[in-house]
Amino acid sequence: MSLTLSFYGGAGKVTGSNFLVEGARGKAKTAEGGSPDTPHSGVSRVLVDCGIEQGADFVVEEVYGPFPYDVKAIDALVVTHAHLDHVGRIPKLVRDGFHGKIFMTPATRDLAALILLDSSHILAEEAQRLGRPPLYDENDVEAAFSLVETLEYHTVKEVAPGLSVYLRNTGHILGSASVRITDEEGTAVALTGDIGNSPSPLLPDWEPVPDADALVMESVYGDRLHPPQKERVAKLRDALKRAIAKGGTILIPAFSLERTQLMLYELSNFFSAKELPEIPVFLDSPLAIKVTAVYEKWGMAYFKPGTGDEMKKEGSIFEFPFLKKTLSREDSVAIEKVPGPKIIIAGAGMSHGGRIGRWEARYLPDPSTTLFMVGYQAPGTPGRLMMEGAPSVRIAGAEVKIKATIEKLEGWSAHADRDELIKFAEAALAGKRLKAIFTALGEPAAERFLAQRIHDYLGARAIVPEAGQAWEITKERVKEA
Repeated sequence: MSLTLSFYGGAGKVTGSNFLVEGARGKAKTAEGGSPDTPHSGVSRVLVDCGIEQGADFVVEEVYGPFPYDVKAIDALVVTHAHLDHVGRIPKLVRDGFHGKIFMTPATRDLAALILLDSSHILAEEAQRLGRPPLYDENDVEAAFSLVETLEYHTVKEVAPGLSVYLRNTGHILGSASVRITDEEGTAVALTGDIGNSPSPLLPDWEPVPDADALVMESVYGDRLHPPQKERVAKLRDALKRAIAKGGTILIPAFSLERTQLMLYELSNFFSAKELPEIPVFLDSPLAIKVTAVYEKWGMAYFKPGTGDEMKKEGSIFEFPFLKKTLSREDSVAIEKVPGPKIIIAGAGMSHGGRIGRWEARYLPDPSTTLFMVGYQAPGTPGRLMMEGAPSVRIAGAEVKIKATIEKLEGWSAHADRDELIKFAEAALAGKRLKAIFTALGEPAAERFLAQRIHDYLGARAIVPEAGQAWEITKERVKEA
């Protein structure tokens, strides 16, 4: 028995995660099941993730155009986590005719619902700019979630005839999971989604995947190292002290999911320990406010034990007395009347939309402003340009001069770095059945670097896949289909 793995997204790119795994429907099912004229024809098909491409280099047709496979022939979709580049085209998949089950953890369900509803509004504006119909709307999001079935970690579940899945915690964001897909004969392929930057202040460490014949692993930071956790926390605190001393506005473009919660957690700790003066902090993102509520809802179930105990004792690990959450646009506009120093946390994390754009246009020309870069910035985005030292950047259609101080703080990504990825690969190889590791979901240089390092340091076969490639996986070998 064999599985076929096809790379329809995430090969040579960080975003747009979309992988197809195909296998025999099983002896009993095939005997019952249809003729070659049916969509299935004796083959089960499971998608892993259906994400949208992000960044300035995305190809419009790859986002708005048809999927490169028969949507109606897909039996099931398994979602690794709720980031938009892993879930962003699910409503379009449903609109185009997918009617199978969608599997994800309970926390991912709650987070993805928020992310996709927010995305539907942003995409409507983007479609109008491009002169296209919207990619999907709220009705499509609702239709997608009518197909969702939650799945807990460490539970075997047959999601398509002859194909079963098993989820493990990756420690990336709340509810994130790796996916192992196994056929009736035991042939297995595992896909990591994104691997967490362990140890995390909030989440448990990633779990190893030693029981697959082939592994697809992320490589966002496959060629870079993060500073240790204590060091990055100290650097954040010291940078905040410098910025507050200037008396200006501190802007933190932060992804609504995970990065915002990390920033709130660390700020709460700094203020509680009297390591920073008490200044106004504005969480100026309706989405981030709602996501933080989901983190508080599921914290006791998903946080690491020490953080869960802290939450139980304090009630909230994200709140402090001078934090103001600005849900309405009126409250957001009123932030400008508050004199500095003040901190504004808002999305989007790459400065490519959201409320942060208005604050950057207002405050970046002011030398007393400090802009904190605390996450991955995709090529071509305003955030990447500012991180690389651009003297000006185009925001909301206007060129904005940058006189602000730019603080580039490494290590706050929710992604594992080079050495942690090698540890993950080594743990997977410890099961002594892995035939090949595919390095995906990274920029091409990072994918190649990590693959070479896996080969050189671990003596394993490492493959850098190409978009559209298909690979045959058996218990004996992995070869291009």
